[in-house]
Amino acid sequence: MSTEPLIIENRFARFKGRETRSQSIATRFTPAEAKALLRRAEESGQNLREWAREVLLRELRGSASAPTGPTVLTEIVGLHLFLINVLSPIARGERITQEHYQEIIRHVREHKHGAAAEILGTPTPGPAEVRK
Repeated sequence: MSTEPLIIENRFARFKGRETRSQSIATRFTPAEAKALLRRAEESGQNLREWAREVLLRELRGSASAPTGPTVLTEIVGLHLFLINVLSPIARGERITQEHYQEIIRHVREHKHGAAAEILGTPTPGPAEVRK
């Protein structure tokens, strides 16, 4: 008696209770991009389709909850600008008025994106991109 049907049944058994995957998304890559993607998938021990699906879904799930590297850097730069502008007058023994404090906050909001872009070596965002 052949064990072939049992092997196939075992393969399908692990998918019971799971919603059927019926949608597919196609995209095109250059030969170099395809080679790099295939290499990355192989490094993770998966075929390209499995790896690509996992990466896309991880990005989808993580994008709403985890800030990106440039976003985190922008906030760190903003904190740095804030501390420099607040601690400098305090270190000189000066008091910060409410108006001066608000001006510091405005300055940080206006300049943190440009300062972070400068660090990353990317073009400075325009005024519409700065205000989020």
